[in-house]
Amino acid sequence: MATSDELAQVDISTEEKDKLVAEVMRYALFKTHQNSGCPIKREELTQIITKNYRQRALPALVIKEAGDRLAATFGYEMRELQRTRATSTRSGRPSSQQPSNLDAKSYVLVSKLDPEVYSKYVEDKERAHVSGFAFVVISIVHVAGGKISEEDLWRQLKRLGLNETDEDHPVLRNNKQALELLVQQRYLLKEKIAGPEGHSMVYELAERALDESISSKLKEYISQVVGISTATAE
Repeated sequence: MATSDELAQVDISTEEKDKLVAEVMRYALFKTHQNSGCPIKREELTQIITKNYRQRALPALVIKEAGDRLAATFGYEMRELQRTRATSTRSGRPSSQQPSNLDAKSYVLVSKLDPEVYSKYVEDKERAHVSGFAFVVISIVHVAGGKISEEDLWRQLKRLGLNETDEDHPVLRNNKQALELLVQQRYLLKEKIAGPEGHSMVYELAERALDESISSKLKEYISQVVGISTATAE
């Protein structure tokens, strides 16, 4: 909670500040649900705050307190993401697929609840397949060394019954759109690479897939799979 000194610096009453904090919290929760967990740009939150207030220090104060209250009230961490920079193409030029604001800050809501509590009371069971698909794709890219060509990725997914051209999958619906959503959610980074035979698309692990909370589960999952494969071979 903001101190009296902090409020004095931004020249705003406690009531006004609390109203802004509540608006930012509502927006973050709504956008997370509406956009399937895609990151929320800091600029969007700032616009809510500066719509009627011009103090330069106010957005940082309000966003920080909104994050504290989301954690205390709903068990969500409002985690700041720094957009992953694309690697250069083989021609030495940055990928044309990347936005101009490579360092734009954004946030995602990450549950800090006990996994059993989250699964029982919070998790949307109807969307569990999306999380499973994300985990499989991230695992494939991780095993490939953190980067894989689009062609090779779909070759691996095809072995699991997921075809690139399938637009009516019984669970994922449009498979290509399901993969693109992982890019929008910043689990994957999509990049165009210039090669001797022309341009090709490459997927890399992005910041959310590299987060320790996910990478640790990923390593545990892969070690279990390897262990099962080894036991089967014996």
